[in-house]
Order: sequence, then C-alpha cells, then structure tokens
Amino acid sequence: MISREPTLERLAIAKDLLLTPFGLDESHLRRALAEIRAHQVDEADLYFQYTRSEGWSLEEGIVKTGSFSIDQGVGVRAVSGEKTAFAYSDDISWTSLLDAAKTVRTISSAAKSARVKTATKKIAASRSLYAGVDPISTLDSATKIALLEKVEQRARAKDPRVAQVMAGLASEYDVVLIARADGTLAADVRPLVRLSLTVIAEQVVGGKTRREVGSAGGGGRFGLAYFDDAIIQQYVDEAVNAALTNLSARPAPAGEMTVVLGAGWPGILLHEAIGHGLEGDFNRKGSSAFAGRIGQRVAAKGVTVLDDGTIADRRGSLNVDDEGNASQRNVLIEDGILKGYIQDNMNARLMGVKPTGNGRRESYANVPMPRMTNTYMLGGTTPPQEIIASIKRGLYASNFGGGQVDITSGKFVFSASEAFWVENGKILYPVKGATLVGSGPECLKHVSMIGNDMKLDSGVGTCGKEGQSVPVGVGQPTLRIDGLTVGGTA
Repeated sequence: MISREPTLERLAIAKDLLLTPFGLDESHLRRALAEIRAHQVDEADLYFQYTRSEGWSLEEGIVKTGSFSIDQGVGVRAVSGEKTAFAYSDDISWTSLLDAAKTVRTISSAAKSARVKTATKKIAASRSLYAGVDPISTLDSATKIALLEKVEQRARAKDPRVAQVMAGLASEYDVVLIARADGTLAADVRPLVRLSLTVIAEQVVGGKTRREVGSAGGGGRFGLAYFDDAIIQQYVDEAVNAALTNLSARPAPAGEMTVVLGAGWPGILLHEAIGHGLEGDFNRKGSSAFAGRIGQRVAAKGVTVLDDGTIADRRGSLNVDDEGNASQRNVLIEDGILKGYIQDNMNARLMGVKPTGNGRRESYANVPMPRMTNTYMLGGTTPPQEIIASIKRGLYASNFGGGQVDITSGKFVFSASEAFWVENGKILYPVKGATLVGSGPECLKHVSMIGNDMKLDSGVGTCGKEGQSVPVGVGQPTLRIDGLTVGGTA
C-alpha cells in the first residue's frame, strides 16, 4: 500500500468530506475568492468545517445522557484595513458560497472594480503532530459505557466517604479546509477526546455532614484507547484525594504573603493573567498592560514563557491554525524580557510583523482572532521540595479552580481548589477558600524561585474569548511568588 504525504492526505480527506459531496472543487474556491477580490480588499478566505461529536455522562451509577451531533458549514471573510466582513452558512453549495462572497466583498471602502490576477496555488506548510483518527470509532458504545462504569466503581472503592461520582466522556472528529486569496490551500484533521471525573465526599463532623468536591481528568488529540487502566486510576486517585483533602481543610488566612504555585494546571493563572495580555489584538489597540513594551523587562530573570502549538498530541496543538498557517513555537518572554505577541493574519499585517500560527476560531460561524495554543513557563533548576521548604509563613496552592482577569490592567482573581498552609518549610494543613489577587505583570516580577519540574496540564483546558471557546493547554513548574495578596475566609 502506498501512503500519501500527511499534508496531502489531510487535504484529500477534507475535499472528500467538504467539497466532493456538494459538487464543489478547487475551481469553485478560486472563483469565490476572485469574486471577493473584484473589490479592493487586503485579504480574504474561505473556511470549511465538518465536525462530528459524541458525549456520554454517568451519574449515580447510571449513564444518564448520550449525545451525537454532526455540524458542517462554511465561513467567508473579507478584510480591508481594520474592517472585517463575514458571512457563514451551514449549506455548503456553490449558490451559498457565491452569495456569501458577493456579500462580504462590500467591505471595500472604495467599492471599485479591480483587475484580479489569478493567485498561484500554494499548499500550506504544516506539521504532523497527531494522527488523523476518528476517535468516536476507536471504541464501541458498550466499551465506552463500561469505561465510565469502571471510573465510578474505582472511585467508590477507593474510600467509603465517596458519596457521589460523576463522569463524562467526550469525543470529536473535526476536519477543516482553508482557502485564501493568496492561493494558499490548507487542511487539518483534528481528533479530540476528554475524560472528566468529579467526586463528592461526605463526612460527619460534630453532628453535621460536610461535603467537598474533587475533580480530575484529561485527554488530547488521539483515540479513546488512551484511557487505559493506569490513566483511569490516576484520575480517580487525583479526584478522590482532592475531595478528602478538602474535608479536613481549615479556613484560609488572608493578607500579603509568600505563595508557591504547583506545577502543571496552576499554569492557568499564567494563561489568564499573562497570556491574554500578549495576544496581538489587545496590543495593537493599546488595551493590554503589555502594549508597546517589546524589548523591556516585564518579569523576573529566569522567567521564560512560550506559546507552542507544535507539541505532539496535545489538546491545544494544531497542524495548521484556522487561517492555514503552520503552528509555531513562539517565545513570548525570554529571561524576563518581552520578545513578542501571538498573532493572527490581520493583526500581524496591521502591526507590521509575521503571523505566529495563532489565528483561531470556534467554528465556521466565527471570525478568527489571535488565541493561545499551549502556553507555559519553562522550568528552572530548583527542586520543588526546596521551594516549599523556603517558605517561612505562606500558602502552597497545588491546584486551581476558576478565575477572572482584566486585560487592560492585568489584574486577576483566582480561586485555589486545593491549597495548604506552610510554616517554617513544613506543610501543616489544607486550607479552603483561598483566592489569589494581583496583577499579572507585577506578579511575574516577584517570581523568586523556579522549580525544575515543569509540567503540562493533563489536557482539560478550554479558553473563552469574545464568546468563542477553543481547546488549549497550560503548564508551568513549581513557582515561588513573593508578596502576593491572598483573600481568605479566616
């Protein structure tokens, strides 16, 4: 059997799903783009998408819901200066495509006809970061249900205080085809799976029942066979241990103190408080706390932050972004110095820089914008035990829940879902209700110790921006931050 080069294979799959069944071929795409370019525009593109999704959820030992959906359509965009005209349709046909092209071309302020030179066809450069497998078909329905039942049984067997178990299994097969006015043609086949687990533990203390929650899970761009017995047990251990730890948690102290952040998922604070502020659109408009600061020190020495869409099988990775650009490993902050922003095509053009492979959209019904992929801080040289041992009085936040950030000021509020009080280098007891309050840019300046245990999250992140959600990854080593404000319940 002769196999095709992966980029060509993805293009063939995309054409078979998104063009051929509707009587379309590449000539129709060129004609639609030429229709847009008949008026003066800076850029134009077509974005075709086919998405098949499946989800199962278990609660109280019963699989209570199951869902399956197919969505497909095309988005048509024209950009002139800072203005964007966009139309989309779930009807993939030549008539709809042509109507959309005629609609968006009116974005041109001059609205004058122009002689259009036919663009030379270019197959977009890309990477092969994950297999183009359909994860929904990697296990049958009975096996998927049995997997969720196994999760529930193991969680209940781990400790008699586990009173309730909720588990979910989600799979998605996403195929996209992008055609640009410059002749670029690109495609991607994106599998995505996630297993999630939440447990509620109960304990009677002083005649009152106390309930606490613990969660875990993970996934990535691969098939469902990833969730073997070892991975399932890891998620069960994490979720149950978190719930039991919180059962004995005391009220968190408040005030300014030393805070140590754990490795991995606590990088969500970095994503929210720093990452969004480094997106090109906010900096072009001057609304980010990092605007105009390229080349300046914005963090302590040793702090290096990357956005990397090229890590194999990761939830936030992409072979090509949603504008047909190959994903990249972008250094945003290097040894404390701001090096650059993450860019889509439009903001890169307006800022006079190159796109960074970060043009992303939730679906064909949305316009792309600069978005993060996998955002993380590189590790240092200090063992994490040494960092914790350095605390005289402070907080060790090993895991996080939700949070909020103001992009303009960089100010954030984050809640710790699992945290411990530390005195004289010893972890004394778990605490509950701790919130971290601060400014992202200022927070980075007060990083005083960086662990040698850099870790990416398990594959659970979803980022929201302007109403659009996309899968992302986060990560960091254990970090010591001095003088961070903690809002507590004590």
